[in-house]
Amino acid sequence: MIDDLYSAKILTLVANMPRAGRLAAPDATSEKTAKLCGSRIVVDVTIQDGQVVDYAQDVSACALGQAAAAILGANVIGAELSEIELARDSLAAMLKSNGSPPAGRFAELAVLEPVKDYPARHASTLLAFDATVEAVRKATARSETRTSTAGAA
Repeated sequence: MIDDLYSAKILTLVANMPRAGRLAAPDATSEKTAKLCGSRIVVDVTIQDGQVVDYAQDVSACALGQAAAAILGANVIGAELSEIELARDSLAAMLKSNGSPPAGRFAELAVLEPVKDYPARHASTLLAFDATVEAVRKATARSETRTSTAGAA
């Protein structure tokens, strides 16, 4: 079973982490840590017209958390908050309650389905999505505040 968990596909994702690093001037940043294992991710986002237009991630996590972050990083540009939330919620349901794998741009997360048998790994697998949802929410709120303030003048 451990071979299913750390498949060649997962290890390939880990070896090719997209959008690694930090943005110089993000609209928002979020840092999340999985308490059980200590996995940590810092996400920077830039939002324009409700979509992610730039993204960077500093990932210090197990292979499963890195694989989820790699899939997210490869597909997040152009995504809206609702789409990222749906992917996160579908991933959580797949892991925790035998739900269907995520669809759409994040469908590749199906490769992580074997993680459902390892509850101790769920938090680190969800970490990148949790951090990204928080960062996009912050950036969206700041954008709405700037727009409403500018419109009031």
